[in-house]
Amino acid sequence: MDNKTKKELGILGENIAAEYLKKHGYKIIKRNYRNRLGEIDIIAYEGAVLCFIEVKTRADEQRGRPEEAVGKAKQRKISQVVLSYLKMQGIYEGNFRFDVAAVMFNEITNVKKINLIKNAFELDDQYSF
Repeated sequence: MDNKTKKELGILGENIAAEYLKKHGYKIIKRNYRNRLGEIDIIAYEGAVLCFIEVKTRADEQRGRPEEAVGKAKQRKISQVVLSYLKMQGIYEGNFRFDVAAVMFNEITNVKKINLIKNAFELDDQYSF
């Protein structure tokens, strides 16, 4: 991350992930959705499934792989934000899932690797409609 701040690297990772999702048939409906509870990086449809996608980006693996950063606390936070979003949109039925887009970016070689993990986790048990 020599020339990029953590925030810049995160934005770059989200842009890379969004392009990857589009190329793989996802229809992005919202990026960086925020409410008082938190943020969802990307909201998109893959067919009839509404996907809530958390993007994690790393320039190296010194702090672990990107997907390892989506632990239980982060999953609970995402669950809260998603339920709030669904209620605000009046969506009480249908298929939805939580995906994680793990982006490894090396700015020296400009190599990008994306690991899209579908159904990365379930809605936290303490939350429900």
